[in-house]
Amino acid sequence: MSSPQLQSHPFFNPSKTNPNLIFSKSPLFLPYFSTPIRNYNPKPNALSSSLQEFPPNALRRKTNPQCTVGFSLGVDLGSSRTGLALSKGFSVRPLTVLKLRGQKLELQLLDMAEREEVDEFIIGIPKSWDGKETPQSNKVRSIAGRLAVRAAERGWRVYLQDEHGTSSEAAYRMINLGLNKSARQKTSDAYAAVILLERYFAMSGEDIEIVLPKQIDLQEKLRKEFREYEFESAYEVVLYNCNS
Repeated sequence: MSSPQLQSHPFFNPSKTNPNLIFSKSPLFLPYFSTPIRNYNPKPNALSSSLQEFPPNALRRKTNPQCTVGFSLGVDLGSSRTGLALSKGFSVRPLTVLKLRGQKLELQLLDMAEREEVDEFIIGIPKSWDGKETPQSNKVRSIAGRLAVRAAERGWRVYLQDEHGTSSEAAYRMINLGLNKSARQKTSDAYAAVILLERYFAMSGEDIEIVLPKQIDLQEKLRKEFREYEFESAYEVVLYNCNS
């Protein structure tokens, strides 16, 4: 039996979340670390890169509307199902639901990113109503850390976005779209990923974390990819202004 067709929908502007969000550092034994964008003050010569170096696409679009950026893949990680949503520009649509785990899931995410011309992953991290992380948060960080290493090898970035309340918002969204109970059960994770991406763009990438590999060579690869991309975007803007 074929799965129900996922529907696109108008842009949704959620209310701002708790401004006092807590950003925990990743465990030191993992091959990555994460950096919050809010109140980030890097130490001199610190072995790290920040969101100031690698701003997410939402923030880059806000800063420079003419900036040409890649697409974003929203990822709602569950214990047995992973919902995906795709953003091309500011248009967000549910993509699919994967029933994979471990390395198979990570490889499938990379394959889909390649096919959809994605250059950043927006992964939902569970938090409670007061912004504190939950026991599930560490599991998500572990998956995001492994994915960040593989993504950096391809010049892509991985970010973490608070996903509190996305499942309930997705349920209301599907009911309003007229999806029956069976369809809602099959696509709920994908719609939760939609809400996650909409929140990310509505907040212009605020309160987001970047997950970077600890390996210096991978960090340098990301820097090189980012500089080249920024140069190409600036060149396109110059050409546009000259031809206007």
